[in-house]
Amino acid sequence: MLVGTCEIQLWFPGSRSLKEKRFAMKSLKDRIRARFNVSVAEVDGHGLWQRGALGVAMASTETDHIHRVLSEVVRFVEGDGRVEVLDYRMEVI
Repeated sequence: MLVGTCEIQLWFPGSRSLKEKRFAMKSLKDRIRARFNVSVAEVDGHGLWQRGALGVAMASTETDHIHRVLSEVVRFVEGDGRVEVLDYRMEVI
């Protein structure tokens, strides 16, 4: 069994409060879970109103499958107009 992880650093340019950022973050996490069947959590920037990070994890038996799914997750996040991806890092363990 292999485990893939991806940390995605985010910027919320339109967010004017912590409440707005949390609403956008929760919506994004819920849509990622529903669409890709992966585990996802906010892992950094909890008290910042324009910055945050998502941690995404999944298990598989194939490295290529993990890279394909996690790359699709990153593209999905990049397509969300409320957020900009600053950086991301993938790892397969």
